[in-house]
Amino acid sequence: MANAAAEVARRKARIEDGTGSRDNAVPFNQQNFEQLQKACLQSGSLFCDPTFPADWDSLGYNQLGRYSSKTIGTEWKRPTELSSDPQFIVDGAKRTDICQGVLGDCWLLAAIASLTLDPQILSRVVPPGQSFGSQYAGIFHFQLWQYGQWVDVVVDDRLPSRDGKLLFVHSAEGSEFWSALLEKAYAKVNSSYEALSGGSSIEGFEDFTGGISESYDLKEAPPSLFLIVRKALKLGSLLGCSIDISSSYEAEALTGQKLVRGHAYSVTGAQQLQHCGSLVDLLRIRNPWGQVEWTGAWSDRWEGWSSVESEEKKKLNHSADDGEFWMSYTDFLLQFSRLDICNLTPDTLSSEAVGRWSVSEFEGVWRVGSTAGGCRNYPATFCSNPQFFIRLDDEDEEPNDEEAGCSVVIGLMQKDARRERRFGRELNTIGFSIYLFKGRSDVHLGPEVLLRRPAAARSRTFINQREVSERFTLPPAEYVVVPSTFQPHRRGNFLLRVFTEKPAQARPMEENMNADIQEPNTAQEVVDPHFKRLFVQISGNDSEISAFQLQHILDKVVAQRSDVRTDGFSLQTCRDVVSLLDVDGSGKLGLLEFHQLWKKIQKYLEIFKAHDSDASGTMSSHEMRAALNEAGFQVNSSVIHQIVVRFSDQNFSIDFDCFIGCLIRLQLLFKMFRTLDKKNQGTIQLDLQQWVCLAIN
Repeated sequence: MANAAAEVARRKARIEDGTGSRDNAVPFNQQNFEQLQKACLQSGSLFCDPTFPADWDSLGYNQLGRYSSKTIGTEWKRPTELSSDPQFIVDGAKRTDICQGVLGDCWLLAAIASLTLDPQILSRVVPPGQSFGSQYAGIFHFQLWQYGQWVDVVVDDRLPSRDGKLLFVHSAEGSEFWSALLEKAYAKVNSSYEALSGGSSIEGFEDFTGGISESYDLKEAPPSLFLIVRKALKLGSLLGCSIDISSSYEAEALTGQKLVRGHAYSVTGAQQLQHCGSLVDLLRIRNPWGQVEWTGAWSDRWEGWSSVESEEKKKLNHSADDGEFWMSYTDFLLQFSRLDICNLTPDTLSSEAVGRWSVSEFEGVWRVGSTAGGCRNYPATFCSNPQFFIRLDDEDEEPNDEEAGCSVVIGLMQKDARRERRFGRELNTIGFSIYLFKGRSDVHLGPEVLLRRPAAARSRTFINQREVSERFTLPPAEYVVVPSTFQPHRRGNFLLRVFTEKPAQARPMEENMNADIQEPNTAQEVVDPHFKRLFVQISGNDSEISAFQLQHILDKVVAQRSDVRTDGFSLQTCRDVVSLLDVDGSGKLGLLEFHQLWKKIQKYLEIFKAHDSDASGTMSSHEMRAALNEAGFQVNSSVIHQIVVRFSDQNFSIDFDCFIGCLIRLQLLFKMFRTLDKKNQGTIQLDLQQWVCLAIN
């Protein structure tokens, strides 16, 4: 209950004051950089981070564990102990500031190197004004995007070293430390240095920008890829390309036309021009080394420039020996292996010269027993998955040649995978499906929609990576996105992001909370005489039934049935029944109140048996939503989860007494809320005493 309250408070703060936005980053581990730096300066001490200590646990848990040969002789040293003149950044951040150490995080270093190409993005990840000068206190900070929110990460400057040299990333000169400290901040948010081993530079791109990435195998390039590149550049996206290598021996080897294998290039421009009576597609590529350029057609010293009209040549604004060059799109597909595009959020760039994506993002949870439904191969549980509504109204202004429609990039990202590596947790295999749907967006779709019609689109595959993302061109319409793990009953937190070229509506598909309970007629004349005589026999001298008596009665009745399973009704359920139906305030049930209960239980028994699909006498927790709807309750996934936690067994089955207890408890809660919500506004206000009295009831 406390965890649920904390999550509600966090989401409320994010909505009200933008907590977690780029301009209001969340202090990671609740560590405030300014306060900690001020305290150290006042005390004259250097900061030592208690949340990421200079010990073996911060290095790793296996390959970089305490007894690993890779970490023998490791000492944690401050830059002032490693250099006579340590500097944070000298003459701006450069590629040569980033040299790999013994850690297998080249993917991260490639992403860090990309930051040096864009000073504006770099300054947001690496806040300016940090140095080893007068305000030096052994503390630095960086800002990283982590699963939907920006965090400000504080680190001390004790760095792993051996024989007086940094063990991991370092500058070529050895006296510049911004990259090593940034690597430490990234290791901190992922729990250790070893957690950074292995990955894709796309992951780093996203964590430094908050953007959403796409990756294209150029051997299977879609026909519209050149147009996608042009649009991406207009939207300020970061584009990188590379040539695959088959072994480490090929790394940084040159091709016959001076392209570097296994090396990260940037795509900085796209242009079409007339040449010899034909329209030619060209791309501008940048080698971050600032030298070693393509020597084929359209390169700086290409002989064919003399045949290009001067007006056309002006479009290219080409220059020589700067690491940047033009090449035809056709040659690009032949020479390069992969293209990565990181589409940026509207708040990443301040320039008005570029367009903006429209962005929506949603946090979600796959919970075992309630919302972890697996893919469509598992029809019994698939519809339990979280669902999200998207409405696309306007087609792209510049449709591609293949089809007109609305460009949308959808990314599904699972959270905290690197942090949980040390516990042996593997990545879930994830993907998503998109269904065409026209109707209310405040309902949770069931089998009649999700199982009886084909998906309009889906991720190409289910894959065990941090994120699966896909670009689609869809007709204007209303859609529902269903993110899932491949197999059901796999827990995980996820972030679903939707980038659209035109503004679009997007929101979770969740039912409005409501209860429409049809109570039976309780007039004296409708009570069967036999029922009256039975009531007199069991109620005693006062003709009323207490919660203790009710427990005995219900257990005795249900024990005689072979079609439902029960462990016996709890006293709390019986007390809830009395609280719900006790009209005269006696604390017991009279004849009419007990008759109303009996009719209610008969109705709920029919619902229970209808949803006991295997006639086991119990109901699967994944059937709970449909059963509640039939009983008159509309609840969302958060409430379903709490119901499963409270009323299901270890196998996520719900027996009859727990089912009755759940429905009675729900009706009681709705009744209490409506009693307090006198103006029917959907909100109530309680002081502490009122809250405690209600919650403990």
